[in-house]
Amino acid sequence: MTLYIKNMVCSRCKMVVKSEFEKLGLQTISVELGEVELQDEINDAQKEILLKNLQALGFDFIDDKKSKTIEKIKNLIVDLVHHKNNELKINLSDYLVENLNQDYSTLSNLFSEIENTTIEKYFISQKIEKVKELLIYNELSLSEIADMLNYSNVAHLSNQFKKITGFTPTHFKQLKDKKRIQIENL
Repeated sequence: MTLYIKNMVCSRCKMVVKSEFEKLGLQTISVELGEVELQDEINDAQKEILLKNLQALGFDFIDDKKSKTIEKIKNLIVDLVHHKNNELKINLSDYLVENLNQDYSTLSNLFSEIENTTIEKYFISQKIEKVKELLIYNELSLSEIADMLNYSNVAHLSNQFKKITGFTPTHFKQLKDKKRIQIENL
């Protein structure tokens, strides 16, 4: 049995969700971003308790096909940007088509319809949040960050960063109250 869960965006989310299943004595086969595969079926009472516990932690079940697809798109993009930097060189549309086995125009139209933004804008917002994170850590130069996130050059990164945040990367680094957005709120 597979359950689809909204707002799972990082490895900590996977640990927290797995823990909630274990508390109820439910054996998981795998816990991935957005989905949990269970060894056995669960009854309605278990599902209700699980839902209540997950909602208290900011998660939710996804029941309809469109929402599942949107969540899969988001999870693939988050995983790509935040965990698979070396794979950012492939075309985003090809990456999504390969992983979801659906036509990109279908995915794009569905995403735009439900999320009121494009897949590309969502992808860019994820990249900018990663840039903010890396700027705050102050371990890499802007050139290294641009290269890591597959920007053609520092100017392209800086222009996109300013367009999204209203600040240059240099000015952002100097801000005392750095405004990062939680991934699940993008």
